Amino acid sequence: MTELLAAAVAGIGGQERPGQVAMAEAVEHAIDTGEHLAVQAGTGTGKSLAYLVPAIRYAMTTRSTVVVATATIALQRQLIDRDLPRLVSALQPLLGQEPAFAILKGRRNYLCLHRQRGGPADDPQDALFEQADTSPTSPLGRQVKRLHEWAEQTTTGDRDELVPGVPEAAWRQVSVSAQECIGAQRCPFGSRCFAEKAREAAAKAHIVVTNHALLAIDATSDIDVLPAHEVVIVDEAHDLVDRVTSATTGELSGPAVDTAGRRAARLTEPATLDGGPAVADQLRNAAEALTVDLDDTPAGRMDQLSDTLAATLRSLHDAAKACTDAITASAQGLEEDPQRLAAARMTLAQVDDLQKTASRILAVFEEPIAARREVVWLDRPFVEDARRPPTLRVAPLEVGPVLRNKLFGERTVTLTSATLALGGSFNPLASQWGLNIPGDDQLTWKGLDVGSPFDHPRSGILYVARHLPPPGRDALPEAYLTELEELIAAAGGRTLGLFSSMRAAVQAAGALRERVKHPLLCQGDDVTAQLVKQFAEDEPTCLFGTLSLWQGVDVPGSSLRLVIIDRVPFPRPDDPLASARQRAVAARGGNGFMTVAAAHAALLLAQGAGRLLRTMTDRGVVAVLDPRLVTARYGDFLRASLPPFWTTTDPALVRAALRRLSEGDSQDLPLLPGH
Repeated sequence: MTELLAAAVAGIGGQERPGQVAMAEAVEHAIDTGEHLAVQAGTGTGKSLAYLVPAIRYAMTTRSTVVVATATIALQRQLIDRDLPRLVSALQPLLGQEPAFAILKGRRNYLCLHRQRGGPADDPQDALFEQADTSPTSPLGRQVKRLHEWAEQTTTGDRDELVPGVPEAAWRQVSVSAQECIGAQRCPFGSRCFAEKAREAAAKAHIVVTNHALLAIDATSDIDVLPAHEVVIVDEAHDLVDRVTSATTGELSGPAVDTAGRRAARLTEPATLDGGPAVADQLRNAAEALTVDLDDTPAGRMDQLSDTLAATLRSLHDAAKACTDAITASAQGLEEDPQRLAAARMTLAQVDDLQKTASRILAVFEEPIAARREVVWLDRPFVEDARRPPTLRVAPLEVGPVLRNKLFGERTVTLTSATLALGGSFNPLASQWGLNIPGDDQLTWKGLDVGSPFDHPRSGILYVARHLPPPGRDALPEAYLTELEELIAAAGGRTLGLFSSMRAAVQAAGALRERVKHPLLCQGDDVTAQLVKQFAEDEPTCLFGTLSLWQGVDVPGSSLRLVIIDRVPFPRPDDPLASARQRAVAARGGNGFMTVAAAHAALLLAQGAGRLLRTMTDRGVVAVLDPRLVTARYGDFLRASLPPFWTTTDPALVRAALRRLSEGDSQDLPLLPGH
């Protein structure tokens, strides 16, 4: 392994980094022994090579496939466009042949030639919120025209290769889900299908790069969407639980049910099936009743189901079942009519999903609260997003049991990220993955922290504003705004502000634009990628935002000297999933707050703090305005989850360090004599 890794690093013109060899050997050991591995590797470790090299060795030795699952498009593109092409060229002389690799996503991510060239398009009346105007002069029509032009040029049909991208409403006009696809053998464009070509390439590859969502679907359903594989590498594993939860969440809304009812009516007309419209009418009636019921239902987690809503859900379930039977019968004999067959499959997929979701929700309330395995809640849009309808959602209370049985129980898995050890331990996340069940030794796993190449105490300061009041639920107090103003002034701009809510980010940006002399951008002013680009290119600029900026922002160099976090990012007390999970842990005798809320906050804090140091020469400050990080009992746990920066609560020291950095001093921190 050492020889292969050395060849790989030399082949791409790099050098082995601290922790890289240890990680590669640990991954090799895990693959060879079947022991699961959780490995924390700080930014700059070179963890992609550390897991790709042993994965390639195994795949080529055994003539099998290794699946690498990531959370973000950016990492997928890095692996496919940069890391793997250089790596396979470097390893080919030692391995005797060039390893093959491919990227595979869900079918909805690929352009469907049948849909694009005359298949069933969305009916203008099917739009949930407003009529979908696809005329050539409309905004949506112009985006669809772009897609048609791109379709003549693309060789992959991969949505992520279209830059800039298009809105979801436009992409729906040229794509289908797996359930909606009529199949390559029936489709007149089957031999040219982009999704099928991607699957064929993946079936022949040694390394298949995919996303967490597709891995979740493969692990939680009876459908094999990935090639046969025995080894999985999960990168960005800190996101795995949220991604699996999202992929397994069902939802119901009145407009969505009504859309399915309208489509069903067109497929079950009397000429096709006697009494057809009646079953579709039943579904539309259920949609109308659901709209009324959800308008009268309070937002948030639902521990009880009203008799009225329960009756509506049963009616919806039965009507969806009847529509499914009617559409299935109407689709008989449509082999020679691909367009109508595609419409039937599309509608059948929608109606079948409605039936299954209604059944899931009803099943939740048949069990006592302590025995429930799923959570139901009503998501009501904010006033400013009133076009989005109230939506009933159902999600697993825990994804650990599913991952344990379907992923860890059947394959060898390595999970890696820069932030996996919360409070200094891998146990919090291992428990969420289903690996850390007391008294159960059927699955063995190991946690390994290979460290970071950064000298955190000399490169960064963790400053906690202990003198500030604890944050409240209302607007940011004046003391926080003053602290922000003074820190930004000392840093000469160059500030990434991470806020716990969009409201706080907007308030802070609005107030400080009048108080600081540096340009200040706020998430929502433009697309996030453009804002980050502008922030990185103009040194004095500041950027404020919320959740999506806490992870994935990579701005090395002097454009980022100060990361400000307004408060410890606990989940909202009324968050349906978090509150239900806390209650479940408490019911088992555990500490729900520490297991769920504190672990959530620790993970986000670590991710946010990780924005500061991206290269060996970076220097700066992470400033947390929330004094609870040092005053609360859980503060030790949270700080132990952060990189080992030099820590202080002294405002004067931090401002002096920031001023010296803004003046071009690149010495080790804290940049003051005697420290």
